[in-house]
Amino acid sequence: MYQRPEDRARPNRMALRIAVVGGVAAALFAVLFFRLWDLQVLEGAENLAQATNNRTRELKILAPRGKILARNGEVLVDNRTSLALQVDPSKLPKQTAARMAELKEIGELVHMSLKQVENKLEEEVKVVASGAPLTVRREVGYNLIYYIEERPGKFPGVTVERVFVRNYPNETEAAHLLGHTGQVDQEELEKGPYKGLEPGEVVGKEGVEYTYDKYLRGTPGISRYQVNALGEPTPGGQLAQTPPKPGDSLKLTINPAMQKAGEAALAERGLPGAFVSMNIHNGQILAFGSYPTYNPTVWTKPLSPKAYEQLSSEANGTPLFDRVISSLYPTGSTYKLLTALAGLENNYVTGSTVVQDNGYIELGNQKFENSEGAVNGPISLLHAFEVSSDVYFYKLGARMWNNNDLQNWSHKMGIGDPTGIDIPGQELGLVPSKKWRDELFENEETERPWSQGDDVQLATGQGDLQTDPMQMAIAYAALGNGGTIVTPHLGMEILDPAGRALKEIDPGPRRHVAIKPETRQLIMEGLHLAAQGPSGTGHPVFGEFPIPIAGKTGTAERPPNGTQSWFISLAPYPNPNIVTAVTIEHGGFGVESAAPANKQILEAYFSHQLEQEKKKEARAEGREAGGEAEAGGEETYEEVPAEAGAGAGGHP
Repeated sequence: MYQRPEDRARPNRMALRIAVVGGVAAALFAVLFFRLWDLQVLEGAENLAQATNNRTRELKILAPRGKILARNGEVLVDNRTSLALQVDPSKLPKQTAARMAELKEIGELVHMSLKQVENKLEEEVKVVASGAPLTVRREVGYNLIYYIEERPGKFPGVTVERVFVRNYPNETEAAHLLGHTGQVDQEELEKGPYKGLEPGEVVGKEGVEYTYDKYLRGTPGISRYQVNALGEPTPGGQLAQTPPKPGDSLKLTINPAMQKAGEAALAERGLPGAFVSMNIHNGQILAFGSYPTYNPTVWTKPLSPKAYEQLSSEANGTPLFDRVISSLYPTGSTYKLLTALAGLENNYVTGSTVVQDNGYIELGNQKFENSEGAVNGPISLLHAFEVSSDVYFYKLGARMWNNNDLQNWSHKMGIGDPTGIDIPGQELGLVPSKKWRDELFENEETERPWSQGDDVQLATGQGDLQTDPMQMAIAYAALGNGGTIVTPHLGMEILDPAGRALKEIDPGPRRHVAIKPETRQLIMEGLHLAAQGPSGTGHPVFGEFPIPIAGKTGTAERPPNGTQSWFISLAPYPNPNIVTAVTIEHGGFGVESAAPANKQILEAYFSHQLEQEKKKEARAEGREAGGEAEAGGEETYEEVPAEAGAGAGGHP
């Protein structure tokens, strides 16, 4: 039957829509089903662990750092507890206004403005690792703990933590060798010895704190506890606790009496300088100090840029600068040991060689004179040491021109080379040579090539020479012990927290240099005459010193600065145990400032012998007085009883 178009059957649009929606719903249901199946079956165990972890938190328990002790057990560094107001930036409000409001209120708790708090947090971000809490203020009171704990929701991300900080019972003593600690920074976490530590851990930054950090640091403990949905600990929610392992202690080679004597000697003179005293046979450092010094306590709080500038300012004498191993000084006449050694071992001179000393020599149009224009006439090596004849050594240096013998022996004895000392910061210095200066000249970095005058200058510790007290002490020690180049070290033993020895620190010698016995004996005798001979430059200070020593004064020109005063001693003579080097900037002649300071250190080392000498003198005077009294019918002398044991200084 014919149907009109309008009467034909039409598709059901509603049914089509329902079918499409139903298909989509079925697809979504299938996706949801398979996702739930994945979460519950395939990833069920992992998700269960994560859910459990969301209900628990871990709190790191800091380990107390090990002590640092002197060789006699005296405490040089230990710990004390301090309260620190800390902020976790990730838990602060995200909105700027709310964040600023909380920081302002935090500042009010510790009497800081909002600007001060912001500046402090910016400083902390630069020096601590990413993710570590930022310290707003240390040394806060216990009342702050109570205030914050009573308002747990008001200060999100803010805590008052009890932290260990280093304590220095002797304040400034041995500051440069001890170093300091601080929170590990981001760069240290990514490379170097602290790679892999956790943000916020305290590590050694300088000195022995850095070198022996792996022993001193200890191992943090862990406390696990249960929290509610807000992340707050639940009552009785502690699950487990692993106690921290305290760090081991470090015993140093330092002799406290000698250390105090050296620091007092430099402080009395009030001029920048340094000293080091060392056992010449095993490299143990008995005293080590630089002046001006500082109190390491400054590092227990974040150091402000202004405070750091004051400690590193040349106007203040750069108290942070370690002049024992980082200075670059000429040495003056103390270098004559190296010149004599090179001359004797390479047969330029012998003990009987006589040189005419007319007070000066001339090379080209340059005149090299003795100090204060002295004229010594015919002079041998021994007499040249005693009166410190520059002319003798000028002529010896001139004979060694262009053959590098003096430079070679300087390096053999440790000048200009790494010392191996167990603290960071050493500068190698410079032993000038023809190759060095000629390369500079070729590169137009200096106005002239190497000349004979350069060797003449080096022969008396002048010119371009740059070294430090530690290197010079090693060279003198090598002469005293017959040629062994020792490794100087401050570490002596590692002790467990109960004081039991775990490890002895003995790096051993670096090498041995062949020195003829007759060469050693001749130079040692010359140094003995220089220190205590009747015409010796050190005689005004050491002429009456009851302990025989060998030593040499040095007065170095250091333009545009004042003269550099030096004295280096080997004691006792002729078979020494220790070397002591002292240098003082702007100190004048060696005998004027460095030699008296050196003597003060030796007096501490030989305190027991010196005390016995005094008693002998007292007995002798008593016997003499007693004889006179007996003749006169009176007894005036009473014998002083002998004391047992070592003096204050002790011995290594």
